[in-house]
Amino acid sequence: MVPADRKYTQEHEWIMVDGGNGTVGVTEFAAHELGDIVFVELPSVGATFKQGDTVGTIESVKAVADLYLPVSGEIVAVNDAVATSPELLNSDAFGQGWLVKVKLSVPGELDALLDAAAYGELLGG
Repeated sequence: MVPADRKYTQEHEWIMVDGGNGTVGVTEFAAHELGDIVFVELPSVGATFKQGDTVGTIESVKAVADLYLPVSGEIVAVNDAVATSPELLNSDAFGQGWLVKVKLSVPGELDALLDAAAYGELLGG
């Protein structure tokens, strides 16, 4: 399942934009590939990053993966529920498993991201 209401990166992050803010998470594909997720490290609210920067890590029983920010901006919220219940990424990656909200500083960067169809093709669909 690849929701059409968001953009994707080749590293399997998604962003759903509402006004000048975007909600960021990892795709179901990424969560499935990682396996049982046991720990998530997220950035602090107020931190600023450039597109593609590493903003956290996701640790599973078999690997540790970096979390990359799909756009430049300031972190305005983090999902504390995922920090205490990292398994939300496995059970609801596109919903309750969101990771951070970012205030976009360069909205044009969204144009370089994949739409749902292009991301589906990346997955071999």
